Amino acid sequence: MKALKLSLVALFVSALSFAQTPATAKKMTVQQKPAMAAAAKATKQSDLKWDNDTHDFGEIEKGKPVSYEFTFTNTSKQTILVTNVKPSCGCTATNYTKTPVKPGEKGSVTATYNAAHPGNFHKTVTVTTNEEGAAPKVLIIKGTVQKPETEEKSILLK
Repeated sequence: MKALKLSLVALFVSALSFAQTPATAKKMTVQQKPAMAAAAKATKQSDLKWDNDTHDFGEIEKGKPVSYEFTFTNTSKQTILVTNVKPSCGCTATNYTKTPVKPGEKGSVTATYNAAHPGNFHKTVTVTTNEEGAAPKVLIIKGTVQKPETEEKSILLK
């Protein structure tokens, strides 16, 4: 009985030590407000107009890489430079316009997916520019990699 009481007291004390008091919650909210306001201010709409931001390859053959070129137009009044293009994994390679894109000009980002494994895929490519306060643009490629017929026959024969 004594062990049960001690266990309950220990449980109660540990619950209190992890509980958040209203004063702590208020303090956190006050501290977070400036950071949240700065983050909201820092993410403005980009001045790049993308023709599309998603491409579905549909069904593709295993072992044959596929590429798609995403194109954009600079709709701002200033020259924009693509500063970084980062694919979500090593199975996707990228190439992009590395020269400054003047107002009204077009640029591109090419994503090449290495179709090495059968199954569905959904990959992203994050594009960052020198636009002040603009959020990075996320481009999406997706599809299904099919097994070659010879591979399916060898599996059936085993």
